[in-house]
Amino acid sequence: MQNSFIKVLISLSLILGLCTSVTANEIDALEVRPSLVEPVVSIPTHLVAVPVVNPGEYYLPPRYDDIPDTEYGDIVRWGRKIFINTQVHGKRYVGNGLNCTSFHLNEGRQPHASPMWAAYGMYPMFRTKSNKVVQMTQRIQSCFKYSMNGIAPTVDAPEMDALITYMHWLSKDVPIGVALPGRGFAGIKKTRDPSTINGEIMYKTQCAMCHGTNGQGQKNTNNVGYMFPPLWGVDTFNRKAGMNKIKTCAQFVKANMPLGAGYTLSDDEALDVCYYIWIHDKPEDSDASMLSNNLSPKRGTGR
Repeated sequence: MQNSFIKVLISLSLILGLCTSVTANEIDALEVRPSLVEPVVSIPTHLVAVPVVNPGEYYLPPRYDDIPDTEYGDIVRWGRKIFINTQVHGKRYVGNGLNCTSFHLNEGRQPHASPMWAAYGMYPMFRTKSNKVVQMTQRIQSCFKYSMNGIAPTVDAPEMDALITYMHWLSKDVPIGVALPGRGFAGIKKTRDPSTINGEIMYKTQCAMCHGTNGQGQKNTNNVGYMFPPLWGVDTFNRKAGMNKIKTCAQFVKANMPLGAGYTLSDDEALDVCYYIWIHDKPEDSDASMLSNNLSPKRGTGR
């Protein structure tokens, strides 16, 4: 009887020990918690994970496995599919070879890659680009029109509902109207004017391996969309996209490029490489007139 009781106590101790170990692992602070489900066309998660600087510095979005098994959860999962594989699930609105994750890394989770959890609670907001207060739906329309060089979905389109729902889920418990750390892109400050000569050197040594010597990117093995997106040419963002501004591009590059080695380029180096990208041709500005598009320089929209 006594031996049986001791065996029970030992078993309970082992179980409690395992539980304690699991709990410790679960609460280990991570800046980015990668999804347990690998996106279909995403880059490997180990390349886009952000190292911890200060535990708890950035908001931690919920895991894929946290999506509820409800009608709401079904829309969240569909919105995620559109977000990571826009070429397939949102193709009727896309005019180039890019996905939402081409700009918003790690399924829209990554700090300083314009994460969705940091953007959702800030809308409605005033945008200087449109010179008016816009809703999140209007911001998404702008993304499709310029970054995806496509057609803006209507505010009541089912794809729009799904994307908004996915962003809502990613932003669980995020305070409304609070600019969270990691929002948008990294800060940047130049010490000299950017140079296309330096930019070409930086591009060839730091970028061409993924994005191609001619900026053409690398397509997925199924030839649908890109694993590494093109940076100029007919299949990239158009001339009115935010990423076509040298400063915006450099802010993104500083924090996230080369992929998996963000913050290795100086501010000036990031500006150099983005200036080099900027001088190459992009699709025309869909808002400009045919005359303006034909007569204006085949470059970006400015610094």
